Amino acid sequence: MDTTDTPTETGTSTGTAARSGRRRLAAGAAATAVLTLAGACAAADPPGTEAVLRTLAATVTTSPVTASPVTTEAEADGEIPDGRTLSPSDTGSPAVGNLDGPLREALQRAAGDARAQGIEMTVTSGWRSKAYQQRLLDRGVVKYGSLEQARKFVNTPEKSAHVSGKAVDVGPTSADYWLIQHGARYGLCQVYANEIWHFELLTRPGGTCPAPLPDAAG
Repeated sequence: MDTTDTPTETGTSTGTAARSGRRRLAAGAAATAVLTLAGACAAADPPGTEAVLRTLAATVTTSPVTASPVTTEAEADGEIPDGRTLSPSDTGSPAVGNLDGPLREALQRAAGDARAQGIEMTVTSGWRSKAYQQRLLDRGVVKYGSLEQARKFVNTPEKSAHVSGKAVDVGPTSADYWLIQHGARYGLCQVYANEIWHFELLTRPGGTCPAPLPDAAG
């Protein structure tokens, strides 16, 4: 999708993270309770009971807790989880790491220069798998009421430059306008008039960007 207002799918990964979080909270609460009881016993000075409680406390606090996976299946498809902010240098994320090399390098140079002027540039969407792009198109049809209307904002997997890694969506708005004004220095151009955040390499560095298309439908 060439817009960023679509909710991400968190389904299974969210459930796993929640269960892991509950296990960590439970373990921490149990450890705290045991240590509190141990302290009370120590005040009464029954050495045998205190030793048993401290051994139990150590067992609870060192019990292994299964951590949530670093990269979920959705992230592997190029989705960026809600609440996560990616910079153009976060190549460990497939959304950034799978971008076409020249595009990513141009974006990193632009981000560095923007930062020097007090503007932080983030990647709100980058590379996407075909499956993810199709999900976005399906959501667009539901949101806009027809495939024809959805295509103004969402390309098909076969046509999307996100799938080939040759398009990136940038935020926040201040960074969008900065890149619209200065992006040609790096070869980065706004592609669609209705999407101020969508950029591709469409000229040589220092060249002139072509006029934006009306929308993703062309």
